[in-house]
Amino acid sequence: MTNTHPCRVLIVDDSLSMCKFLEKVLSSDPEVEVVGYALDAYEARDKIKVYKPDVLTLDIEMPKMDGLTFLRNLMRLHPMPVVMISSLTAAGAAVTFDALNEGAVDFMVKRHPGSKDDLSDYAQGIIARVKNAATAKSTFNRITKRVVALPDLSDVRTKFKGGVKLTPEISRIIAIGSSTGGPDALRHLLEGLDVSSCALMFAQHMPKNFMAPFAERLNTWSEFDIKLATPFETIQAGCGYVAPGDQHLELVKQGQEFCCKLTVTEKVEGHRPSVDVLYNSVAKYAANRSVGVLLTGMGEDGARGLTTLRETGALTIVQDEKSSAVWGMPGKAVKLGGADATLGLQQISAALNTVIAEAA
Repeated sequence: MTNTHPCRVLIVDDSLSMCKFLEKVLSSDPEVEVVGYALDAYEARDKIKVYKPDVLTLDIEMPKMDGLTFLRNLMRLHPMPVVMISSLTAAGAAVTFDALNEGAVDFMVKRHPGSKDDLSDYAQGIIARVKNAATAKSTFNRITKRVVALPDLSDVRTKFKGGVKLTPEISRIIAIGSSTGGPDALRHLLEGLDVSSCALMFAQHMPKNFMAPFAERLNTWSEFDIKLATPFETIQAGCGYVAPGDQHLELVKQGQEFCCKLTVTEKVEGHRPSVDVLYNSVAKYAANRSVGVLLTGMGEDGARGLTTLRETGALTIVQDEKSSAVWGMPGKAVKLGGADATLGLQQISAALNTVIAEAA
């Protein structure tokens, strides 16, 4: 954000007290201007026409029209950056993922203004997400299912063939990191990925209570058996392991087997789970028997770890700027020289399918 043009925000929530709370929080930042608030979808529709906000914050449960239905209509008629405000429940998590699939940029767990919890970090989180959404690109309806044209992958093919299998049963470990815009990017990646000889490990920045529904959602999008990782679980081909909320996920080796390790050590780049922690462990134990994929996300987590992976002989791929909601993490990896290839979202799965099949 720049001070020459404050981010103009319209708050949409059926709770007047919540609207005023969000207005107070957002207005505390000089780079944010709250242009108003709406208590239902119809009022929001009218105020969008009048105030032309840069970003919308949107509640899910509202009278007259629920937030998800309004979001679908908005993205069809007047697409714009939206940050969802979701309750911290399993049901809230499920509908939040639906909203992200429909084009919302990010979400924030709803806390009531009268909460006894320390709201300072929460307030900063709201501000950061809203400001970030103002610069993010919506990927809604820009990803279509079609035959994917791949760039010249000669160097990638050569490097990948130079590696060896992780185990007789597992071709490679594919470590995938993501943050803002990650759920939608992961859906497109997984729906096109056909490498059952591999095992997947995921680090996604997301609140703890959302991680189990998130893993379930990933499982429905994929032919892999995907679930939350458990301590010292043996990694198997055709399976995917998701870092639980507020825990780092690492790859370790016990005897001849590779396992998941969960830790609650310090946050890295402000995150736990951290993509860097996952990548560094994969670099240590798998090196040229692994693939690192860094998808859309705000900040720099994963960029240095991906660079380490590349230096140890792993194949490293980042999502390109055009298809990313936010090109922070992958963009930093490119600047550090951590990417063997920078590909569009649909190209990533197609490229992996190609090089892994050739190396089999």
